[in-house]
Amino acid sequence: MVRFDHRDAGTTEAAWRASGFLDRLPPLVVSAATPHLVVLAAHPDDEALGAAGLLVRSSRRGTPVTVVVATDGEGSHPGSPTHSPADLAARRRLELVEAVACMAPDADVRFLGLPDGGLREHRAALHQELSKVLVSVGPSDRAPTVAPPGRPLLCAPWRGDGHRDHRIAGEVAAAVAAEQDAQLVEYPIWWWHWASPDDVSDQVTMRRLTLTPDERAAKSRAVSAYRSQVSPLSPDPRDAAVVGPEMLLRSEREVEVFVADEPRSAAPGQAAARTTAETLPVAFFDDFYRGRSDPWGFETRWYERRKRDLTLAALPRPRFRAGVEIGCSTGVLTASLAARCDRMTGVDLAQAPLDAARRRLGQAVELLRLEVPREWPPGRFDLVVLSEVGYYFSATDLETVIDRALESMSDDGVLVACHWRHPVAGYPLGGDEVHAALAARPGLARLARHLEQDFVLDVLVRPPAVSVATAEGLA
Repeated sequence: MVRFDHRDAGTTEAAWRASGFLDRLPPLVVSAATPHLVVLAAHPDDEALGAAGLLVRSSRRGTPVTVVVATDGEGSHPGSPTHSPADLAARRRLELVEAVACMAPDADVRFLGLPDGGLREHRAALHQELSKVLVSVGPSDRAPTVAPPGRPLLCAPWRGDGHRDHRIAGEVAAAVAAEQDAQLVEYPIWWWHWASPDDVSDQVTMRRLTLTPDERAAKSRAVSAYRSQVSPLSPDPRDAAVVGPEMLLRSEREVEVFVADEPRSAAPGQAAARTTAETLPVAFFDDFYRGRSDPWGFETRWYERRKRDLTLAALPRPRFRAGVEIGCSTGVLTASLAARCDRMTGVDLAQAPLDAARRRLGQAVELLRLEVPREWPPGRFDLVVLSEVGYYFSATDLETVIDRALESMSDDGVLVACHWRHPVAGYPLGGDEVHAALAARPGLARLARHLEQDFVLDVLVRPPAVSVATAEGLA
């Protein structure tokens, strides 16, 4: 736990802005298909200061929202001569209800009433109650739908925020998210006060959510609802405002910042991800393949063979008229796809893997060297495969890739995406982010998903998604 005093000046908002830190952060991709947003607050006002914009956007998209409040914040003014802890607890509950109405009017609010400052001692109770919430908003035990729902999004205080209750809330949220297969993002609050732009670690993946003017206005109203925190309770120094001028300036930002969910474990010897802004250049792949005939182990690793078999098994039809694989590399998967397609095209931007693919495939597959997304293979395809390629693109270029894939897909087209979920140093995006961007597209509906610790596989079609059994008249 970091020791700090909220009454100190701390790092000013002017210093944060002058550093350019906020401008350098890549965007947070929040899928419009997220089935439920759960926001955990350690104290009333955390959710408004840290995640109001996310709450507003999700609510206006029609995403169901639940706000879970661990404590009543009765310890905000210890020794107050005008308000007892019970008075503060009652007042802050009312303020939270008012604030949530500004952000997500239809949200379900759940007060846990755990002791302010005592979450460490009540970790088990918080874990139990938060688990109940995630279970209640997750998929039901009824027969599966044609298009399986996505993963709920859990938003919690950041474990690295420096405040003990925030750390415990974040740790519990991370554990529950892993157990319930929920997405996780965390929001810093006090970190902005005691840290500096030079304190950001390469081990931390931060993202920004750019707010619209309406979202910023709703956030301002929500923060203002916490009158017991933003204004003095009385002239007595013990009743001074807890949320000071610098924190209020931070709440007026055009962006909210979140720490992205990190994969549960990294592959042996692998560094944590460090996000970069740009699509990886051709030179990166030229260097990577130089002198290496099978750098990924496509031909030798059981992991790769198993993943390839799962990808092929997930295809919803026995045959396709025309398929294209973006980032075909040395053509190992391409060869298997070609056996299911009347016509198959493989695309890569590096010459060395294409040469290897030509030796493997001969004239059976059309192989093109193209700089995607600036270039794209001509024609229409009823099978588009993005396998282990999406995280090489910047967030902007990935959106263009998805645009071009949709433009080239036939009306009965199928898009298959499969990506590694562990962090890789230097890649612009992670696999989960790639699949979140795909899930956010209204022109795509998920037909099937396979998710495990190492990789995620999605089969997407144009809506509505019709299951294989339904298409064959079995259901």
